[in-house]
Amino acid sequence: MIANILTAKTKTIRSALSALLLLSLSAIAQVRPLDELPREQLRVFLKGHMGDWRLDTDQTKGRPAPLAHKPPPLDAHLIALPRPDTLHLGAMPLKDAIGQRRSRRAFSDAPLTLSELSFLLWCTQGITKIERDKEGQIVNEFRTVPSGGARHPFETYLLLNRVTSLIPGLYRYLPLDHALVLLRADDALEAKSVEACYDAAFVGQAAVVFVWAALPARTEWRYGPIAHRMIAIEAGHVAQNLALAVESLGAGCCPMLGYNQRKMDALIGVDGDEEFTIYLAPVGKVRHDTP
Repeated sequence: MIANILTAKTKTIRSALSALLLLSLSAIAQVRPLDELPREQLRVFLKGHMGDWRLDTDQTKGRPAPLAHKPPPLDAHLIALPRPDTLHLGAMPLKDAIGQRRSRRAFSDAPLTLSELSFLLWCTQGITKIERDKEGQIVNEFRTVPSGGARHPFETYLLLNRVTSLIPGLYRYLPLDHALVLLRADDALEAKSVEACYDAAFVGQAAVVFVWAALPARTEWRYGPIAHRMIAIEAGHVAQNLALAVESLGAGCCPMLGYNQRKMDALIGVDGDEEFTIYLAPVGKVRHDTP
């Protein structure tokens, strides 16, 4: 009798487990892979939602704003760039620069000059005006590209191969100083950048690769859930300024998203969470045998 009861209980347990397994498999089967998500769901990021402009942000809670720039390492040696007001570059009419802009992927071995690099950095993240409070602290930084609330969520890293008077290596642009800081010398950047961009050979042929990293907290502080849409849009502002500025120099660039997130973040030395690569563009002098 006891054996019969145990057998019955065992069958009940097995039936329950089988039912749970079937439910789990059914739930898994209903989960669509990323490329099959409903189009409406994919568009939520672009459209936002009713709560986008809610007021419970870090700013309204009285928390201090993140700095709109990363200070250089304490022991860093700053490399001064030619001041923008001393440069006589980019004189091409805007209409011509817009009309001639193309994504260019064939670069010559010619280096960029330090003045050309200075011009391109100023065009993409250069400061045009600074507002300070009564204590002299910076309140707003206005730059050459628009940014919601002047939050400026990007840092500019350079995978530098060929620029006159600079050694190959990883650099970061310091907008407040209009200067560079060498983060590390690296003669193997060409191969590393190609690997991080899924073996796109033209990336390694560039004189310099502009890599923009996003620090979302800067924009999240003021705008909360709408910040991420703003950051994506503003990355386009920066890249378009670069594309037109490069064209005005008779050079070329190719803004691209074709990179491995983990490898590129590691290459520029960011944590991949609070700061991560969002966009990049190889830049160089165009080969004469290509359009």
